[in-house]
Amino acid sequence: MDVKEMVMSMTGFGRCKKGIDSFSISVEVKTVNHRFSEFYIRMPRHFNKIEDKIKKILNTYLHRGRMEVYVTIDGEGIVNRKVQVDWELLENLVQSISQIQQRYGIKEGLSLHDLLGREDIIHIEEEETGNEEIDSILLAAVEEAVIGVKQMRELEGAALEKDLSTQLHHLQDKVLDLKVKAPAVVHMYQDRLTKRIQEFASGQLEENRILTEVAVFADKADINEELTRLQSHIKQFESILALTEPVGRKLDFLIQEMNREVNTIGSKANDSSIAKEVVEMKSILEKMKEQVQNIE
Repeated sequence: MDVKEMVMSMTGFGRCKKGIDSFSISVEVKTVNHRFSEFYIRMPRHFNKIEDKIKKILNTYLHRGRMEVYVTIDGEGIVNRKVQVDWELLENLVQSISQIQQRYGIKEGLSLHDLLGREDIIHIEEEETGNEEIDSILLAAVEEAVIGVKQMRELEGAALEKDLSTQLHHLQDKVLDLKVKAPAVVHMYQDRLTKRIQEFASGQLEENRILTEVAVFADKADINEELTRLQSHIKQFESILALTEPVGRKLDFLIQEMNREVNTIGSKANDSSIAKEVVEMKSILEKMKEQVQNIE
């Protein structure tokens, strides 16, 4: 089944209840954040044989996250119950107790209550009726619940996408501001450094030597390369948001890369105004990281 994808959250909940004849099936599906796909399915053990089919339904609609499925079935006719007695073990037990009584003069005997507490002697066995109709209804209920989960994840995903786009535009504005400031800051840094070297050298160094040293230091303080990479990452982020596939891991990786560039800018720039912009950019990226953590 081909299902068109969009940006989806990993948090969702869905419920479905179906009934037929003398029994009813209730299914609840809950999903939360997880790095990969993880399944937790809790249902009556006689339905374990269709667990793989349940996982296949989950994978059809959901691609990432911890997926918890709870199945409750009420009614008669789902299983046949029979009392089973281990007659050989019971015979041995009775004979042994009789011998103990005779040898030690113990009058107290073995009661039925004592036997009922011995599951190794008396226990109830459940035998499934093999009703394929019940299996089909259960799988249909699971699918309806999962569709409900997917719809909730899409709604939250749309909100996350909108917020991420807003934060991304704020980040782009900061990068453009720094693009304007960066050349002026480099020139100011060059002038300030030239003055300091001249004062320190007291005319003992040639002007060309001073200019060369200043140019080397100024080049180390140049942040244009980092800003260019940041702009490239921002465009890539926008492109990934538009993809029709799970994008959470790709976006998470890009935010790490953007954080690396911003940290480099912070370490290179020797200017208070740029330092302020760096703090704000880090704040934006932190908000984006928190949102991306919940995207499939």
